[in-house]
Amino acid sequence: MDRLARISGEIKKEISNIIQNDLKDPRLSQLISVTDVNVTKDLRYAKVRISVMGSEEDKNNSIEGLKSAAGFIRREIGHRVQLRHTPEIQFELDNSIERGAYITKLINDTVNQDK
Repeated sequence: MDRLARISGEIKKEISNIIQNDLKDPRLSQLISVTDVNVTKDLRYAKVRISVMGSEEDKNNSIEGLKSAAGFIRREIGHRVQLRHTPEIQFELDNSIERGAYITKLINDTVNQDK
């Protein structure tokens, strides 16, 4: 495994812990998952893909809450992960889990209709 993949994995784990345990923002949904983290080669930026189960309003509120907490999250990452430069965090909504659940539902509905 290369260095960037290890750093991305470590940052993903720590951001998940921070979101679940340290953030108290009421805008954040209870069903937030960090699906992926991509760190640039120069370690200046980390694109964090977030999945939120719920309505569009829940998703938008959660992303806004995370964006407003980005400085706090970056500082916590700096304390928890030993890097020369802590990357700037950019949050992005990821609908892949929700899309997968929808496709599974369609498959199950089709199978049940065939019975």
